[in-house]
Amino acid sequence: MKSLYQVKSRCKGWQPRLPLLALVLSVVFAFAGCVNRQPRLPVRPALTDDLDQESLRTALRRSVSYLEKLPPERIVGEQPRRFTAGEVLDSLLAFQKSLDSWDCRECWMRDFNSRFDLIPSSGAPELETVLFTGYYQPVIEGSLVPTSEYSYPIYGIPADLIVTEQATLTPSMASVKAVGRLEGDNLVPYYSRREIDELGSLRGRGYEIAWVKNPIDLFFLNIQGSGILQLEDGRRLLIGYAGANGRPYRSIGRLLIDRGKIPQEEMSMQRLRRYLLDYPEEQNEIFSYNESYVFFRFSQEGPLGNIEVPLTPGRSIATDAWLFPKGALAFIVTERPVLDAAGQLVGWQPFARFVLNQDTGGAIRGPQRADLYFGTGFEAEAGAGYMNRPGKLYFLSLKSPFVALPIER
Repeated sequence: MKSLYQVKSRCKGWQPRLPLLALVLSVVFAFAGCVNRQPRLPVRPALTDDLDQESLRTALRRSVSYLEKLPPERIVGEQPRRFTAGEVLDSLLAFQKSLDSWDCRECWMRDFNSRFDLIPSSGAPELETVLFTGYYQPVIEGSLVPTSEYSYPIYGIPADLIVTEQATLTPSMASVKAVGRLEGDNLVPYYSRREIDELGSLRGRGYEIAWVKNPIDLFFLNIQGSGILQLEDGRRLLIGYAGANGRPYRSIGRLLIDRGKIPQEEMSMQRLRRYLLDYPEEQNEIFSYNESYVFFRFSQEGPLGNIEVPLTPGRSIATDAWLFPKGALAFIVTERPVLDAAGQLVGWQPFARFVLNQDTGGAIRGPQRADLYFGTGFEAEAGAGYMNRPGKLYFLSLKSPFVALPIER
């Protein structure tokens, strides 16, 4: 009983101070809770690169040539933070200089770690994983005049296609493009894919620049956005993106998956092409599902990305132009398809490399999508067709005075 009384007595002695103590403890616990809720610093990926240095230097020079033409204060991207053209250019030039010590791995790593940050494409954990797909430059048999064999037209920019600028409320984006055509005094949506290819809305109006053999080649040319026209006399002509009808892009691959026509795990460009060949009676309906339509022009170099510089195979990526900094250096970690001699998929190989954000695409929307440019030819077509893997995307920036990221071992 004595011990119990002593305890009670001690408690009574503290009673006048209890409100103050409670206040102090609540502040301490609240502070501790805030500390515990601080976002975890992301781990920097192990820096490896599976391609040659010269291709990296080439892609860097092309981004530099684009950024040097912009006002330094121009906002070129909003994610993973706001970037100006001057910031991106300074980072590229500094990285370009660092490549002088590339052959001394230890020297280069020391320089990189002291001067550069790699910023994850999103600060939100649920958005950190990016789906990487691939694209390429197809080689298509074609003709500059229509014949019974070459009867599917490739269209240039129509004269009645109107592109206007509309103001937005986004501070960094002063305007967006509105695409359409005039009906009387009203701007209406431009013709859809079905109206152009099936109903002939542009037929015979002089906008044809070439003709191809089949609608499947024409459709995939539209999806890739550029190509090489192989003429019967042996000449090869580059054709590149000149504009689009402004209609939304919709994936026909997703359409066939949702309809149960192709299992999702089997979906690839090769599988999609095979289905279209096997069911020609369904082609028009399937193609029309994607209302987006691309118009082309002959080009002297290419293919060109959305920043109007030639793409570098393996080094150029396409991302959402509204989000990520145009021309910026990035680092990707994902897997690439391993193919046999016949171009068939036999497995997947992890890889990482530096890439440049130099393009965009109708299907590349949101923070969790990126498209890797594979190049031209059979191997590029096969690799791009199968490419569909999750991975991570980081953007490079000159180091800020904050704490450096830990290095992954």
